[in-house]
Amino acid sequence: MNNLSLILGALGPVFAMILLGAGLRWLQFPGDGFWPAAERFTYFVLFPALLVRQLALARLTDYAVGPVALIIVTLLLGMTAVVYTLRPWLKVDGPAFTSVYQGVIRFNTYVGLAVVLAVFHAEGGAVAALVMAIMIPLINVLCVLVLTAHAGGGATVGGVLWGLITNPLIVACLVGIGLNVTGIGLPLGSAAVLDILARAALPLGLLAVGAGLRLDALTRPGLLVGTGVLKLLLMPALAGFLCWLMKLGSLETKVLVAFAALPSASAAYILARQLGGDAPLIAAVLTVETALALVTLPVVLVWVI
Repeated sequence: MNNLSLILGALGPVFAMILLGAGLRWLQFPGDGFWPAAERFTYFVLFPALLVRQLALARLTDYAVGPVALIIVTLLLGMTAVVYTLRPWLKVDGPAFTSVYQGVIRFNTYVGLAVVLAVFHAEGGAVAALVMAIMIPLINVLCVLVLTAHAGGGATVGGVLWGLITNPLIVACLVGIGLNVTGIGLPLGSAAVLDILARAALPLGLLAVGAGLRLDALTRPGLLVGTGVLKLLLMPALAGFLCWLMKLGSLETKVLVAFAALPSASAAYILARQLGGDAPLIAAVLTVETALALVTLPVVLVWVI
């Protein structure tokens, strides 16, 4: 009960910010044009600043990087196999299948880092940045491949590679790790500047998550809830099993399971629109998963702790 109280206390402000963003969007304040710009600014400036700061100052040698990477690869490929195995029972066309897949495989970076920092503090934030550095490139490759195969997307190998090397979150992770392993750190007062930017990243990012919820897209409730169960319950259970199997350290296990239990991200909607996926369906999946996570995420965190 004590753990549950602590976790609810930590998660309360996170979900309050999401609900505030949804309320502000519903009130049309400060205007519909604000939210896409806010999310773009967070994605390209504020969140990369946070990742560079976390990774540049982290003691990476304290963490089991190899086992973490192996578990992440196994987890994502395992969930990919689960979704493909269930495809005959989903009774959806190719574009809709890609939306289910993205709903299961992706995770919301804003919610993830906010939750980890709130529950596991600075040490957890360093592990979270490391996890993101491994997960983000692999998830983007898998999602593009599935969309190209089942939605007739016009992706090419060159396009996928260019998307990866120009992804601001991937670039930020590589820069942060590079500054760390070379011993450069954050010179010339850059730590203070990045700290200011990083403080703005999570509040604005969480507000944008809430503003992006689409209540008008809620159709096919059985499919939406089923996708949410796979993402929010089965995936963290599989992550926990793999961590136990690999005898991973306590902090790394907690952060990995927490990330596995996150709802999907708005990047899925953007990719669906670009590559021929079912954009309204993935918008509904994002909304339902975020709502369900209000209940499932505290349960998962209590279990893993």
